[in-house]
Amino acid sequence: MSDRKQDYIVVEGPIGVGKTSLARKLVRTFKSEQLLEQPQDNPFLERFYHAPRQYALPAQLSFLFQRSKQISELIQGDMFRPGCVADFMLEKDRLFASVNLEDDEFRLYDQVYQQLQIDLPVPDLVIYLQAPVQVLQARIRKRGIDYERHMDKSYLESLVDAYTRFFYQYSASPLLIINAEKINLVDNDADYQAMLEHLDTIKSGRHYFNPLHE
Repeated sequence: MSDRKQDYIVVEGPIGVGKTSLARKLVRTFKSEQLLEQPQDNPFLERFYHAPRQYALPAQLSFLFQRSKQISELIQGDMFRPGCVADFMLEKDRLFASVNLEDDEFRLYDQVYQQLQIDLPVPDLVIYLQAPVQVLQARIRKRGIDYERHMDKSYLESLVDAYTRFFYQYSASPLLIINAEKINLVDNDADYQAMLEHLDTIKSGRHYFNPLHE
């Protein structure tokens, strides 16, 4: 069993990579609090997938206000003290905005973002899940959310590239990069336990977890 139950852990990665499922499993393992995204509460999200240019800005601002409100409420409730696992970091909102918005929209978004910046505790560990675009597409199809069927390959490629650039430069927290293409951290106990053991070795810096499967 890992001793990270007192930490603030963030699981991140592009759409379909499995970050929410892994975050929920870590919550159960560590008996931590959870901080999970609520995409179903964004009234513009489905419309964004049908008409991206028309609804990109309202969808992005809605996510920004939602996520900042979630984080503010948890900070006020001192939720991070007993340990918390999240499936997003606030910086991801700006990452998506950089992909989804035109230049003038992004400048407007960025003004709002800067005004809403919260003094969020720095994660004790960030787990970044990676997988090829074709794997993400297959997993998105499998989970069967109707409006996500409109998500095209080029959009996923843009998100994967944006995540790669972001985490290439990321140094605020210890970072574990996991190749999630051929492992199942949620349903395969051997994979999950191997990852937990690896977590205990991480104190600082950048680390990789890519177990070989026959």
